[in-house]
Amino acid sequence: MRFLGDLASGTFTVEPVQPGDWLRIAVLVWTYRDLRLGTVDASVVVAAERLGIAEVATLDHRHFAVVRPTHISALNLLP
Repeated sequence: MRFLGDLASGTFTVEPVQPGDWLRIAVLVWTYRDLRLGTVDASVVVAAERLGIAEVATLDHRHFAVVRPTHISALNLLP
């Protein structure tokens, strides 16, 4: 509930998927198919790549600790 309130107040913003992101998302889903990486998690990685973001807030360390973005060696996972 607190997170949703932060979204509503503008503390966090939602980054939309850009048309050019879809192919990279598909590549990640295919590359990490044994991990069963989903479209949503792949879209977070692609947004981080596009925006040059190194830190991602997630409780899903299982997926995000394994996936390797193109702009850095690994994402810094928070908390």
